[in-house]
Amino acid sequence: MAKALFHKHQRVFVGPVGTWALIEQVKPHWVKDVEEPIRVTYDCGLGRDFTTDELSAEQADSVEAGHWRVLRAKNKWQTIEECGGHPFPGTFPVVVTEAMDWGGWRVPAAEYDRDPHRIEAQARLLANSPRLLEIAEHLAALAGEDGDLPPALSELSRRAETVLKDINTSPAKRGGAGQSRAA
Repeated sequence: MAKALFHKHQRVFVGPVGTWALIEQVKPHWVKDVEEPIRVTYDCGLGRDFTTDELSAEQADSVEAGHWRVLRAKNKWQTIEECGGHPFPGTFPVVVTEAMDWGGWRVPAAEYDRDPHRIEAQARLLANSPRLLEIAEHLAALAGEDGDLPPALSELSRRAETVLKDINTSPAKRGGAGQSRAA
């Protein structure tokens, strides 16, 4: 007998194709008078159904389990007096996406000088992105598990699915530089 190891909307690596995909549908194959399905296949939207041994789940060190955080880097080009109007004079935010204190996102000094409050807010948003992604995945999975959601929650779930598809689709599959925005 078979049991489903993956669930709808879960991100998996599809070995035969060599790409990441979201499971669109879990397909159990039943036999009359048997309590459990004899096998389970998964529709990942790639043209055919895949078996459990062809798929693998994300590892623990994926985006969802990241250690993203905002660190302060010293501003080498301006004195504290020159940037006295900044939220943290003499420093700028660096979003670190690795367990060590390196690797991640930085902003050019000229861009930070234009609107430091906006850049600080963007840094906080980037640092919290893995947690927001996890919330969106749970919200999208909720709609797949329970079809009787209130309309407002159903709409949020649909929007979360749209955002997840945008995150998990490579730019080449989107048709180049044009990116869609979630409604």
